[in-house]
Amino acid sequence: MSQILVIQTAFLGDTILATALLEELKVQHPHAQIDYLVRKGHESLFIGHPFIRHLLVWNKKTRKYANLVRLLRLIRATGYDKVVNTQRFAATGLLTGLSGAAERIGFDKNPFSFLFTRRVRHEYKLHEVHRNLNLVREAGATGDARPRLYPQQEHFDRVRAWQGEPYLCIAPASVWFTKQFPKEKWVEFLDRITEPMLVNLIGGPGDKELAEWIATHTRNDFLRFNNLCGELALLETAALMKGAMMNYTNDSGPLHIASAMNAPVRAVFCSTVEEFGFGPLSDDSAVIQTSLELRCRPCGLHGHKACPEGHFKCAWSIELLPDWDD
Repeated sequence: MSQILVIQTAFLGDTILATALLEELKVQHPHAQIDYLVRKGHESLFIGHPFIRHLLVWNKKTRKYANLVRLLRLIRATGYDKVVNTQRFAATGLLTGLSGAAERIGFDKNPFSFLFTRRVRHEYKLHEVHRNLNLVREAGATGDARPRLYPQQEHFDRVRAWQGEPYLCIAPASVWFTKQFPKEKWVEFLDRITEPMLVNLIGGPGDKELAEWIATHTRNDFLRFNNLCGELALLETAALMKGAMMNYTNDSGPLHIASAMNAPVRAVFCSTVEEFGFGPLSDDSAVIQTSLELRCRPCGLHGHKACPEGHFKCAWSIELLPDWDD
């Protein structure tokens, strides 16, 4: 029985999108044992995942490189037949190249790609999911190219208390300022809703103050709020988003949770653009962005801590159109 390792130790969204590769590998190799290497903090996403045998975890915050050496020893001792690296960074390239696997697959832009047995061109114009699937395209792609998460019954049971009536989920925060729709614009949008609605505000513990500001500054008597930031595990968030009438996110992790649950989603893109390859994948999905042609947009592949031009027009000029809630 073959053993396969998939590596993705970047941000939350990257880790979620790479699950499409797990789905594809299971179709191509139905009897293979598949392991997944992720960064510490993301492991709870994969509780009960049906296709993952072992979850390997890299702690990058404490003794980063000592932990990297430990992982390399573990990988070599396991004796994988195939290692598939979805990243372009040196550390995971080294893990792949020195893994001892007969097949060592990764992108050509990785500094250690000369150690791979197969190097695949990294194509910026593709969606990240399709970029990753190109890594195993040679073996014949047969899946449906969609990331998936698998909340357990306990996760659905945990969020039932916030699902007793029609509701929206809003994830208002982002790690990066220029990827975050301004709080005043969230309030402006919420004040336009014309029917009774429960609004579940979701995010991490650090987002709680922002969510509270939005809830207290919204003057719409039709709305009731639950500030759930920091209250839910990642798979509980996924279960809650699955049942929402609509989910509203930035270009951030919750967008990709929605995609992995095939939950309806509207994704606000401020400084970044969908063409980078991280747009929504749900059947009911759309990108919301400025209609202005701004010479400064996009200002980079990732967000910034402040608008480089000082005006943040890519966010402030986004119109609140009726089809936001279609």
